[in-house]
Amino acid sequence: MTGRYKKLIIYILLISGSVVMLFPFAWMISASLKSNNQVFENPIRWIPESPQWQNYIEIWKKIDFLTYYKNTMFLTLMVTIFSLITSSLAAYAFSKIKFPERNFLFLLYVFTIAVPFQVIMIPQFFMMKNIGLNDSLWALILIQSFSPFGVFLLRQFYMSIPNDICEAARIDGLSEFGIYRRIVLPLSKPALATLAIFQFVFVWNDYLGPLIYLSSDKNKTIQLGIMKFVTQYSTEYSLIMAASVVALVPVVMVFFFTQKYYVEGIAMSGIKG
Repeated sequence: MTGRYKKLIIYILLISGSVVMLFPFAWMISASLKSNNQVFENPIRWIPESPQWQNYIEIWKKIDFLTYYKNTMFLTLMVTIFSLITSSLAAYAFSKIKFPERNFLFLLYVFTIAVPFQVIMIPQFFMMKNIGLNDSLWALILIQSFSPFGVFLLRQFYMSIPNDICEAARIDGLSEFGIYRRIVLPLSKPALATLAIFQFVFVWNDYLGPLIYLSSDKNKTIQLGIMKFVTQYSTEYSLIMAASVVALVPVVMVFFFTQKYYVEGIAMSGIKG
């Protein structure tokens, strides 16, 4: 088989995979423009005869969607920023500073990735409750601001930075924090952008964490707010789909503006798909 046909087969597979992955999003957008009775009609009518644009207005009136949006944005931005700070500092220490049992401590820390959240969520809940952070966005910020995956990702990237540069900076009298701030951070923008995307998407879409820690309506996030369209006797699927489309906009925008750094960061950090 010639290389031309191999490329053609690869493109066909990639396009087929893309269509399969985009199908649910296309259905979600289509359903958001229908009445509740039309959502599950068979066969699927992808373009409604009379689009229900008022669904996108109704979601802001039926629930306090603006408050949930603000809470989710605040939570996501704070966790993303703190994760970048803590992960980059830890990754620098594990990659560029020599200290006893460095590799063992790194493996021990990264091993926590394999621990399911369901195992530690109860101890974490009581910890946050005992320090007075129950029903507070700061409880989620404190818990989610430390990312073993983030440390692993950034350490892999920092390992590609020649140690000779750091040694030369130490000889010139630059402190470890100075090396981190002036040399390592400017070189690690792709890796930081990659981690920022991962954290942003994870926190924005998180449902279980807010469900456990947030009880008052004023602190709830978008994912909890959307559940208000599910009542005891009926479910307003069209409004759920409209709210989901609106909730998806920030994630799409973040990825759209940072996809260049995302691809570069994945390639340079040594992580294979």
